[in-house]
Amino acid sequence: MNILKKTGKLLALVVAVMISTVAFADEVTFTASAPKTVVVGERFRITYKVNTRNYKEFRAPEMNGISILAGPSTSTSSEMVISNGNVTNSTTVTFTYTVVCEEAGEFTLDGATITAEKEKLKSNSLKIKVLPPDERPASSGQQRQGQSGGSSRQSQAQGGEISSDELFMLATVDKTTVYEQEAILLSFKVYKSPSVNLSSLSTNMPDIKNCNVQEIELPQQHEFQLERYNGRNYATTLWSQYVLFPQQSGELEIPSTTFTGVVMQEVPSQDIFEMFFNAGRYVEVKKELPTKAVKINVKSLPSGKSSAYYGGVGDFSISSTISSTDVKANEAVTVKVVLSGTGNLKLVKTPEMKFPQDFDIYDPKVENKYTIKGGRQTGNKVFEYLVIPRHAGQYTIPALEFQYFDTKSGEYRTLKTDEYQLNVAKGEGGDAQTSVSYVSKEDLKYVGQDVRFHATPSRLKQQDDLFFGSMPFYLCLALPVVLLLILVLLSRKRIADNANQAKVRVRKASSAASRRLKSARKLMNEGRKNEFYDEMMRALFGYVGDKLSIPVAELSRDNIEKSLREHNVTDTLIQNFKSLLDDCEFARFAPGDDSARMDRLYEQASDVIGQMENTIK
Repeated sequence: MNILKKTGKLLALVVAVMISTVAFADEVTFTASAPKTVVVGERFRITYKVNTRNYKEFRAPEMNGISILAGPSTSTSSEMVISNGNVTNSTTVTFTYTVVCEEAGEFTLDGATITAEKEKLKSNSLKIKVLPPDERPASSGQQRQGQSGGSSRQSQAQGGEISSDELFMLATVDKTTVYEQEAILLSFKVYKSPSVNLSSLSTNMPDIKNCNVQEIELPQQHEFQLERYNGRNYATTLWSQYVLFPQQSGELEIPSTTFTGVVMQEVPSQDIFEMFFNAGRYVEVKKELPTKAVKINVKSLPSGKSSAYYGGVGDFSISSTISSTDVKANEAVTVKVVLSGTGNLKLVKTPEMKFPQDFDIYDPKVENKYTIKGGRQTGNKVFEYLVIPRHAGQYTIPALEFQYFDTKSGEYRTLKTDEYQLNVAKGEGGDAQTSVSYVSKEDLKYVGQDVRFHATPSRLKQQDDLFFGSMPFYLCLALPVVLLLILVLLSRKRIADNANQAKVRVRKASSAASRRLKSARKLMNEGRKNEFYDEMMRALFGYVGDKLSIPVAELSRDNIEKSLREHNVTDTLIQNFKSLLDDCEFARFAPGDDSARMDRLYEQASDVIGQMENTIK
């Protein structure tokens, strides 16, 4: 009987899983991908993916100007995801072409077609820019790196100098002549030879005098794209961007900014067997990357400002609304003014709105709803004016005037809001006898009687019951001191922990390896074989170096094996680690299915690092 019950429950669970799988099945999609920029004569891949097994009649578009070297090769991958009790199965079929372009130019490929789930689908089109090969010869530093044998490795070990042609930074602005308060887009871009393995880049933004600076948030993961510069092809990426608002006329100078780049270079091992297999260790080489100073001519704003000018420079529009035009005395009224457009919204002052004399007027509430888009500050700024009419009657709230300088036309323009007629009826209890004008300025005006009578309270509070001087009062005074002492002790402990750099490296070894493995997976998905294996080697060497506190200069296989044995790592795990290093070293040159091999090595690396994390304490 129990067996029957258990069997029934199992069948119910299977049915529920199947229903969930069908109910939450993904929509069928068909996509195409390829590098945006390539170089003449270099191989690259064009891939098409459909997320179902039920397909037929796959047809690629005409690839005029592109030579097909291999393909289409077909691979299939499956994945099951369980989320909130729902099960989804994902199957992806990939068609891959290995191609090469023999001529420079721009090529557009139409979408491929396929019939999937009885529906004919068409993929997205592709645009590929093909750059000509380098015109200028390699620098002396590159020639040294291009030499074969031990001489090239010896030169790297002795200094590994990186020439300015192989790695540099450029600072550019979108305009060199502007008006005061007009936005300037400042960009810092890194250029590197594809053979340079740049691992990090840092700088301190210099102080730009007489200028308001706002940084633009960029993706933390920088993606490099090929770009031609001075007759050579570089891997480039936008590293940082800023929007500048000059505050006064004259010559504005953006000073030279020095970035510090860290490049991972391979140094050959002295072991004869490792030299035979072309294996070595990596060292960090730092290089200073200064940019040139940039000068900008800032013109003064022309004459013609009125009292309605509040510092706006750009292109704006204005609108307003009122909460109600029919209220009673002593009821609040809100007038909302919205300034929209593109320009120096953050620096615009609050406009002064005129209200009748016997209204209570409070400080406006200002809300900023702008963002930086396309190198410009765009959005709106909202001003809310709260007033309270104290007497019944008919009142006029005049239009608000807002003057700004239009950078496109080089002229001042004036905007106006609507004018409002406010009907104030008599409130309950009669009109108030006092009114306040601009409470923030404490400008009080009395009307009517100077003295008002107040009722005497029926009960008076005893002095002994007051909070001042009581025990809770002194406890409240002592509480901040106690909290401050706790914070000081915690801060000192944290500073002491961070001062021990070896301890910090050990503690962060696993997270650093995890980040590198994620980067390797992304390179694997993009089919970037060489970069994938480089990142895998950095993840493995970096992990053991951090976890075992081995200096980068001493990261050899012998030192790693010796240190692992000292930390009681099993011989099997040590052998797996060494085999994984060998596989990564040989795999980039081995024939066969690259995607399957990369996926296998990635899983092995994750498993080995996880076992070491559990073993090394």
